[in-house]
Amino acid sequence: MVNNAAEAYKRQQIMTATPEALTLMLYNGCLKFIDEGIQGVKEKQWEAANNSLQKAQSIISEFRITLDMDYEISHQLMPLYNYTYDRLVEGNIKSDVAMLEEAKGIIKELRDAWAQAMKKARKEKGTQGVQNGSYVG
Repeated sequence: MVNNAAEAYKRQQIMTATPEALTLMLYNGCLKFIDEGIQGVKEKQWEAANNSLQKAQSIISEFRITLDMDYEISHQLMPLYNYTYDRLVEGNIKSDVAMLEEAKGIIKELRDAWAQAMKKARKEKGTQGVQNGSYVG
C-alpha cells in the first residue's frame, strides 16, 4: 500500500512538472542510474550494472533527440552528450569504473548548470513579474 502511494506521488510529480523541472529530474535520474551501474561493476553484478547503465544511456539519448539545434547552446551540448554516451557504453562493455565516473562528472556538471539556470530564470521572472505593485505572470 505504501509503495503504491509513493508511486502515485512520483507519477503526480512527473505529470505536473514543468519541462524545466522534468529535465532536472532526468539529469538526477541519469546520475542515479550511473551510480547504480558503478556499484554493480564494483560488486561484479554485471546484469544489474548493465541494466542501470542502459537506463542512463537512454536518458542521454533522449537529451540528444530533443535538442533544438536552432540554439547555439545545442551545438555545444550535442558533442558533450555524444561523448558521455560513448563513455557509458565503453565503460559498460569494459567494466571500467573510471570511464563511468568520467561520464558521471559530465552529467553532474550539466545538471548543476541546469539547476543554476532554473534558479536564475525563476529569480528574473519573479522580479519581472511585479509591475506597478501588481503581479504580471
